[in-house]
Amino acid sequence: MPRRYDIDALRALAFALLILYHWAMLYVADWGWHLKSTHLSEALQLPMLFVNRWRMDLIFLISGLSVHFLLRGTSLGRFIAQRSWRLLLPLTFGCLVVVPIQPYAQGVANGLVEPGFVDFLLRYYRFQPWPAEAFDGWEYGFTWNHLWYLVYLWVYTLVFAAVLPLFRNGFGRRAHAAWAGLRGWKLVVLPALPLALGSILLQPHFEETGDLIHDWYRHAIYFTVFLYGYWLGNEAGLWQELLRLRRRTLGWALTLFAAYLAMIKLLPEEVPDSVQYAIWTIRSLYIWAAICTILGWSHHLLNRPFRWLPWATEAVYPWYVLHQSLTVLIAYWVLPLKFGAVVEPAIVLLGTVLGCWALHEAIRRVPWLRPCFGLKAKGGGRPQVTASADGLARPAAEAA
Repeated sequence: MPRRYDIDALRALAFALLILYHWAMLYVADWGWHLKSTHLSEALQLPMLFVNRWRMDLIFLISGLSVHFLLRGTSLGRFIAQRSWRLLLPLTFGCLVVVPIQPYAQGVANGLVEPGFVDFLLRYYRFQPWPAEAFDGWEYGFTWNHLWYLVYLWVYTLVFAAVLPLFRNGFGRRAHAAWAGLRGWKLVVLPALPLALGSILLQPHFEETGDLIHDWYRHAIYFTVFLYGYWLGNEAGLWQELLRLRRRTLGWALTLFAAYLAMIKLLPEEVPDSVQYAIWTIRSLYIWAAICTILGWSHHLLNRPFRWLPWATEAVYPWYVLHQSLTVLIAYWVLPLKFGAVVEPAIVLLGTVLGCWALHEAIRRVPWLRPCFGLKAKGGGRPQVTASADGLARPAAEAA
């Protein structure tokens, strides 16, 4: 089976976009985040909204897509063990070592945590509730902040493993065949309908909490696209159709986003249920059309062995774990200095990128740190890339 360079390149670019997105959260007006600059921009709202609606759906789809490739060469039990180790160790290490600077900076900025990081850590590691609204997760005594993706993906991995026999029986094979046979408008419309149905049934009742237990709306959406990724796998016919439709799906995605934007901007905040359902349906159609467009164009443009791809494939996981803490830390230092509206964002972004690069270069050379950031034990030779089940990185030499 030919190596799918486009999947690895798309994974790296999707997480690079995530870093830019979190940096922009400092500056977009009217959107809450851990810290906010005084240099807020309403103009950022439009591109942020454009990306926000599909960015995590795409990442979970890539994770499911990668599962297809990994399961071709390993047993289900080994797959679960590998994923648990590779997701839970970085999650635990990240929550204890990397993330705490974020609640500290947020708590100090909110005036509800006393300055002094060492004293904060001594209190934080007791895992007791903090003053109300001190930081995101104050009621639990700790937070995983941006690392929520790892625990969600681990849970989805276990659920997927439990239901996998259903996909391999007669009904499952027929469902997969129906999915693989989608062509034309059916490929762009039909997979969006379960996303719309999940929104209509669950979004009114479950806020997007990020606490895993009460996040059923997002679970329905993210696990659905995770399964779409698994089913997409190595279906050459589907990939060729996405490639063929890429220009049309781009036009459809832009049109649907314009319609969605017009509805949320022009309609009053309180609308009848039928209108709200229409908004969510158009949003779901936009999300899936955007994902089809991204998959089609990435297959067209990225399916080649770029020289930067082996390095980027290894760097994705450590950069993901590190980036938001670096952004928050640098912003915590820089915001009080009152730099201008150009200099301040440039310092925060450049500092985040350089910090991720420098720390990754150090981490990859320290054997005991490598697994704490999702990297395998260092082997000989330059890594080659293939798909990974965590949607982050996996050198080809490590594939079973």
